[in-house]
Amino acid sequence: MASSSGTCSGSSMMQNSGSEGDLQELMDQRKRKRMISNRESARRSRMRKQKHLDDLVFQVGHLRKENSQIITSMSITTQHYLNVEAENSILRAQMDELSHRLQSLNEMISFLNGNNWGSEIDQQPYLYSTVLNETLDDGFFMNNSCWNFVCVNKPIMATAPADMLQY
Repeated sequence: MASSSGTCSGSSMMQNSGSEGDLQELMDQRKRKRMISNRESARRSRMRKQKHLDDLVFQVGHLRKENSQIITSMSITTQHYLNVEAENSILRAQMDELSHRLQSLNEMISFLNGNNWGSEIDQQPYLYSTVLNETLDDGFFMNNSCWNFVCVNKPIMATAPADMLQY
């Protein structure tokens, strides 16, 4: 009996250790599957991160290029604006000069009308320049303060201030 019980217990242990071995093997197999699955998941995660990084780098490049184009366009627009402002300043100066000349001519006409020369000038407007030229030849207006403001045939010169043309 002793031998049979020893055999029996020995075979029971064999079955026990066989089922533990299968269980351990099953656990090891599941563990390996999980490790492989985790590695694959980590690889996919790294690939997603790399793709996201590549997309961001591309977007940065695109935005820098767009920003550069906007800056260039803004610079050109600013230069055009400054040119228009300079031209506007010149035109204002010319307008002021022409207004001043017109005022001086109106003062001369008023002066001429006050000396009874107006009736001849009113009848024939094209004689304005003739009367003025003859009067200048006689030297009548040379000492008149009104004439000092009138500059006949003087070109209108106006330029923009130097600091306005710089950008």
